[in-house]
Amino acid sequence: MSALTAFFTARADPARAGRADDGVDLTFGDPHELPLPGLVAALEAHLQPRSVDWFAYKASEEPARAAVAAALRDELGLAFEPADVAMTQGAFGAIALGLRLVADAGEEVVVPAPGWFYAPMVRVADLVPVPAPLAPETFDLDLASIERALTPRTRVVVVNSPANPTGRVYPRRQLDALAELLEDASRRLGRRIWILSDEPYRRIRFDGVGFVSPAACYPWTLVDYSYGKVLLAPGQRLGYLALSPLLPDAQREALRGAFFPTQMAVGWGFPDALMQYAVPDLEHVSIDLAELTRRRDRVLAALDGWGYRMTPPEGTFYLWGAAPGGDARGFAAALAARGVQVLPGTLFGSPGHFRVCLTATMEMLERALPAFEEVGRTLGGGAGSPAARTTSAGGEHGA
Repeated sequence: MSALTAFFTARADPARAGRADDGVDLTFGDPHELPLPGLVAALEAHLQPRSVDWFAYKASEEPARAAVAAALRDELGLAFEPADVAMTQGAFGAIALGLRLVADAGEEVVVPAPGWFYAPMVRVADLVPVPAPLAPETFDLDLASIERALTPRTRVVVVNSPANPTGRVYPRRQLDALAELLEDASRRLGRRIWILSDEPYRRIRFDGVGFVSPAACYPWTLVDYSYGKVLLAPGQRLGYLALSPLLPDAQREALRGAFFPTQMAVGWGFPDALMQYAVPDLEHVSIDLAELTRRRDRVLAALDGWGYRMTPPEGTFYLWGAAPGGDARGFAAALAARGVQVLPGTLFGSPGHFRVCLTATMEMLERALPAFEEVGRTLGGGAGSPAARTTSAGGEHGA
């Protein structure tokens, strides 16, 4: 976590704010244009108080839960009910809630590698992170890797699809195989293993790629979601945790009853009143996927032509690739010296890779491309000698 803290602190240094030589920031999923009009309109519509308790203490508000449940029914084809939903402060809040709902101190949580920064959240919950490497080259789920990570102390397996940083979307066949693996392991170990399905990029997918949630394949699944991605507004903290409707009734009711006391105990982990009021409107607001696809295609084509080995994303707004020369820190430093900031894969436990964020404007991306060409040639990417792209292992997507 210290590496991320140092990186983020340096990036957010007020002394750098507004400087013309800041260059092009392709690190995190921040907006580089004014907020989506639909987001602003939704917040404005609910800002003026309509009752004396408009800004009083809020738990999970029923209109917000009802809107989420209806959207989940439409998206995932499962019979979610409002009571299955706990409103949270983004996906971070949902993950924290999910871990505390089903795991006790000292138990283990299997996390994907490379993957988002799950380990610090797991440790803060007094749990033990156990990495399970994704499949080499394809970055698919590696069932053998997950099985090796399971022990008698395992309580949760994290699945992130579409995956950050790789952009992979896991097809139904992989999720069904994982469900079978975890069901067998739960029976063998004599204790239930849960899936925490991290889905903040669920609505950001390319080329008609479908989506299946583990909640449709494995009843003992908790789904976390963040609106900050699809709204491109990570500073407005809004998300939820949802229980798979396939859960046995007794466990489903027990977890529903545990939502409020757990959220209260961890520090009143509910979204602000205004964000909850806006949920029914925000369900219909989205980042421009056509423009995002255009940016993806432009940068991928350029990097391919200069010999970079990239993983074409099926979802998210990131590009993930092998760093020329195999040294992510050296590659990121060389780009930074030319005014372009990317996220080195060392922050994901993958020192040979890097991540580019496509939430930058097309103008920013065009300004960055010459630096990629120059650094790629210098460090070994080699303009004019394209390497084979990393591709998915294939398989069907969607329901």
